[in-house]
Amino acid sequence: MFDSLSDRFDGIFTRLRGKGRLSDADVDEVLREIRMALLEADVNLAVVKSLQARIRERAVGDELSLALNPALQVKKIVLEELTETLGGETLRITYASKPPTVVLMAGLQGSGKTTNSAKLARWFKAQGRNPLMVGADLQRPAAVQQLRTLGAQIDVPVFSAPDDVVASGQGDPVEVARGAVAEARRLGRDVLIVDTAGRLAIDAELMDQMRRISAEVEPDFTFLVIDAMTGQDAVSVAESFHATLELDGVILTKLDGDARGGAALSVKEVVGRPIAFASTGEKLEDFDLFHPDRLAGRILGEGDLATLIEKAEEAFEQDEAEAAAARLMDGTFTLDDFLEQMQALKKMGPLSGVMSMLPGVPKEVRDVEIDDRQIAHIEGIIRSMTLEERARPDIIDNSRRDRIARGSGSSATEVTQLVGQFKQMRQMMQQMGGNKFAKRKTKKNKKGRKGGGRVTPKGSAPKIAKEAFALPTLEEMEAQIPGRKGGTGLPGLD
Repeated sequence: MFDSLSDRFDGIFTRLRGKGRLSDADVDEVLREIRMALLEADVNLAVVKSLQARIRERAVGDELSLALNPALQVKKIVLEELTETLGGETLRITYASKPPTVVLMAGLQGSGKTTNSAKLARWFKAQGRNPLMVGADLQRPAAVQQLRTLGAQIDVPVFSAPDDVVASGQGDPVEVARGAVAEARRLGRDVLIVDTAGRLAIDAELMDQMRRISAEVEPDFTFLVIDAMTGQDAVSVAESFHATLELDGVILTKLDGDARGGAALSVKEVVGRPIAFASTGEKLEDFDLFHPDRLAGRILGEGDLATLIEKAEEAFEQDEAEAAAARLMDGTFTLDDFLEQMQALKKMGPLSGVMSMLPGVPKEVRDVEIDDRQIAHIEGIIRSMTLEERARPDIIDNSRRDRIARGSGSSATEVTQLVGQFKQMRQMMQQMGGNKFAKRKTKKNKKGRKGGGRVTPKGSAPKIAKEAFALPTLEEMEAQIPGRKGGTGLPGLD
């Protein structure tokens, strides 16, 4: 969604590099380009003016004039102010002292309320909660069935009116909401998510119904579901709902789409309520808390290492990953191990998305189209091998290669290339592991040496136990995350 905006910012900061000092004219030019980039991204004009004014105030003051690298300092200022525009901090979810914690979902028809109600229920379940979903959209009978289908996928029950009432489309959503609160308490469910009806446009009947449901359930959180593809219309919709319901936050859907991103950059300043959650795909797991600092970093090309670590933690079992890494270093890594790692990598989402989270990746690399079908093709080749061939690829001769190619629908050349590249990778990693050990050995010898003489008898060698391989700790990785531990995450500023 933000690719075009990221490209514009990348061009702006590239032109600033190498300038030892920025004049007022340089700052004005940067601000004009930032203004044009934001307007082209469909950001609200008032938001653009406010952001521009804040950047100007800091860029022409002592903060910039005292900087050792003014160009980099401008990027730091823009990063911090863009983060503030997006909401500043991640919304902190608190829970009612007397369960259930009630969440009211509002929005226009087609915005994705029902699907995101299920995504939110799955998120609460991952936090150790026991949610109950409520089908209060009785105007669209398919909505209740859709919610039940989604609930079955995540093992979360759904409360609604009887089937005949749902089928008639004449039920009372306020009565359903009232019964749901009592049912949640009876079942011991500590989170209640109420999916309400929508309209194609805002009208008095919709707002009256929402007002009555809200008064009945007294929600702890009222979230408005907005389709990010609607652009500036999303902001006006949010204003109208906020005037009626006093929103607590916005759930922004389709952040993986190709819209220009103006809604995400405008809603907080215009409505005064933060983006609480973001939906980044069609799958139920493509949903999480919205982190303004992480999105701002990605827009400015700083990557998103924190999200990448979280995705990796979900996709990879730590013990298995460390064992595979150790086998890779000592040369016993097999094609079966390689297959397992690729399957775990696929759980992290499209490879292009993973690449965009890596900090410091050049624009030319980020923009490369990565076809995820290539992974499936490699998997097909490996699965066409026998267990012995996966463990010992050296035994693959011409006849075995031709059989593997036929079984995987690939060419013999592709099989040869895969096996050859795998061997090279394994050999290189084994050498790296050996070099690491050799360096430690040399360092230890030097430390114990006095006057340059031999420290071991001639013809013998010191016996050093092989050091166990260990992956970097989470704390060490988090130290590299922009904004953590007091750092800016920008080279040369910490």
